[in-house]
Amino acid sequence: MIRFVFRLAATAAALLACGLAYGQDIDPDILKAQAGTYLVAPEDGRTGCRMTLETDMAIGGYSISGQDACAKPLPALAEASSWNFDGNGGLILIDPTRKVIARFVENEGSPMKTEDGKLFLLSAAPDGVDHLPTVNSLAGPWTMQRPDGERLCGVTLGSNVGTDGNAPLSLSGDCAANVAKLKLAVWHIEGFGLTLMGGDGSSLSFDMRADGNFDKSKQEGGKPLSLVRR
Repeated sequence: MIRFVFRLAATAAALLACGLAYGQDIDPDILKAQAGTYLVAPEDGRTGCRMTLETDMAIGGYSISGQDACAKPLPALAEASSWNFDGNGGLILIDPTRKVIARFVENEGSPMKTEDGKLFLLSAAPDGVDHLPTVNSLAGPWTMQRPDGERLCGVTLGSNVGTDGNAPLSLSGDCAANVAKLKLAVWHIEGFGLTLMGGDGSSLSFDMRADGNFDKSKQEGGKPLSLVRR
């Protein structure tokens, strides 16, 4: 069995923690919160596959589509015919005989990742993306700029990851004052999110686009900002 770490939507996690048991009717709002298309891909950047968790009833739970795309990259998942909540804050994938072939375990605050064997992540992904970005694939020079092309700073991402999971970065000497004052020194990637961090707790978070560049996360607020590969 492949076991995955999976972060549930907040509403689903809260209600499941109250004791929803496998096989019971699930509130439609929980289904809607969890349903959607996800990329399951190896952590090392190799090709993965997409599948869509749907809300229609199926044998053992709720329907899945797109799993045939897993036949080559992740064949163990191609047999999935339905999904369900397991009653313990997690999700399961089920084959036509009702056998559980994958278990996604909630682990708040951690990446959505397999617990045993080869490491895989499961994440909502930009359209057209079939693999996860890695430290090595992102290392190198980038430009921090506004959507209109106004350059704010040059950023070079290093590839030597420390024991804390962060890698070093360096800034060009001509950064705009509002960027320079953040004293950004390290970076970290989790799924499709990239965070630049300073020693005093300052940070900037970005989300990957389909073209491989990054836009500042909406949660950050403020003016739009992008990281574009040079």
